[in-house]
Amino acid sequence: MEVMSINIHKLKIKNNLRRLQSSDLKELNLLKHYRIIRKWACKTNELTDADLELLIYLDAIDMFTKDDFIKGTYSFSWDNRRWNRLLKQGWIVVWRKRNRTTQKYHIYKVSYKCKQLISRMYRIMLGEEDMPTTKLEKSNRYSYKVITKAIDYANKDK
Repeated sequence: MEVMSINIHKLKIKNNLRRLQSSDLKELNLLKHYRIIRKWACKTNELTDADLELLIYLDAIDMFTKDDFIKGTYSFSWDNRRWNRLLKQGWIVVWRKRNRTTQKYHIYKVSYKCKQLISRMYRIMLGEEDMPTTKLEKSNRYSYKVITKAIDYANKDK
């Protein structure tokens, strides 16, 4: 944990002097456990991999229209229920409603719940937080047991 914070501190010092480079990110090992972090986030929040990655994309563009959402789904498997499901489950919220005269369409953003999940994933990638396994340990399914074991390994390997 201390090594990671020292590396982050060095990175902050470096950033004041020059632009962030790929080697700086490699030193942090941000993507080392990305797959298991993504699996944990999906299993504990009942999302698909495509849903989560689409939400990360939408969070990066901040406010968006349904057309932006459709453009973002081009690289994922087709799921015509995704939009309604993410709205209904509270991952996407309306930021500004249309009024049929001056605003011709709704503007959306990802919800607070979604922002918290993405921030937590980043904290886990940086080694600032461990992935909890309490929700996964309750299941007797083999896939959950394998993921729990991988999470334990990732939590120890910071």
